Amino acid sequence: MEILRAEKLEKIYEDNGVPVHAVRGIDLKINKGDYTVIAGPSGSGKTTLLNLLGALDKPTSGKIFFENEDITTKTKSELSQIRLNKLGFIFQAYNLIPVLTALENIEFSMMLLNIPEKERKEKALNLMDELGIKELANKRPNEMSGGQQQRVAVTRAIVNNPSIVLADEPTANLDSETAGNLLSLMEKMNSDKNITFIFSSHDQQVIERAKKLIILKDGKIQN
Repeated sequence: MEILRAEKLEKIYEDNGVPVHAVRGIDLKINKGDYTVIAGPSGSGKTTLLNLLGALDKPTSGKIFFENEDITTKTKSELSQIRLNKLGFIFQAYNLIPVLTALENIEFSMMLLNIPEKERKEKALNLMDELGIKELANKRPNEMSGGQQQRVAVTRAIVNNPSIVLADEPTANLDSETAGNLLSLMEKMNSDKNITFIFSSHDQQVIERAKKLIILKDGKIQN
């Protein structure tokens, strides 16, 4: 079942007055439960494309349909609600809040959804236990390794049962063994919970484990 579709997607930036064509006429379709990697060298447009698909940025032209709704016509407020309720994000730099514990970081988006404290704490702890990081509950980011921080970030991304998780270079700051363990965790979430994953990456390990691969070069799909 289709969950996300892009049609004739274009994104042009201005860099010191010079137009930069980051995404050029992209058409793609993502189905529920897909495990997709957008691959390509630096400057290929993969992060720009991921940001467009995740409603973090608006295209210059073209359309994006999420759950059969054209999100390019939505207001900033409406897009914010879609991101909060329907999407999960994993970033290269983890983006955990330094003053919060792992548990509080995972609870944070549930706080924004006004989920009662007891319910959100129980839900967060249950998921942390399932993913093998419950012992990190009371640790702050500076007390965790990079791999531990990224596992917390993955838990935060999926705690609200999103339709899609978008991951921008999630293994870039990790050694190969830690990266492999993280990918195994996300593959398990994909198979067990049918969560749709879309990655941007030039990490060969990520690319080799993709179920669906989209190769970008100069803002265009090559395959």
